[in-house]
Amino acid sequence: MNKPTTAPRAKSPGKSRRKTREEINQEARDRKRQKKHRGNAAGSRATGSENAAGSRGKGVQKDPRIGSKTPVPLGVSNSAPVTRQHKPKSEKPMLSPQAELDMLESDERLDGLLERLEEGATLSAEDQAWVDAKLDRIDELMQQLGLSWDDEEEEEEEEKKEDLMRLLKGND
Repeated sequence: MNKPTTAPRAKSPGKSRRKTREEINQEARDRKRQKKHRGNAAGSRATGSENAAGSRGKGVQKDPRIGSKTPVPLGVSNSAPVTRQHKPKSEKPMLSPQAELDMLESDERLDGLLERLEEGATLSAEDQAWVDAKLDRIDELMQQLGLSWDDEEEEEEEEKKEDLMRLLKGND
């Protein structure tokens, strides 16, 4: 019997032959074998991976089981370790003396407390200390700017004395 030289044709070009149960089982076994080999190798955390060592840029591989080499004091020592405290940054930005003076003069809390003092009311120790600090700061700023309440009062007194001297000289 002679074998045909051409392959047998399928009845229609869209149809393909059905797989047998053995072929389907073999494909499933192959897929399962491929899935089984996913992930890192066993013990990869302890031994370290080659990719992680290469990314560090170190030629010497470090043993991850060895910890820090910094000495730890075991006994009670008299000298405490010196820790520097960082100064907190000021909450408000640095203002020019004139701007700070304007801000203090328009402070509602300060105005209210000064009105209470003028009426004869007594303030708590905290409020009194706060008012004193703010008034001292206003005095400092006025001296920096060349302004002073004392200068204006002295000028008025000198003008009054000059007026009196003119009156006295005019009568002579």
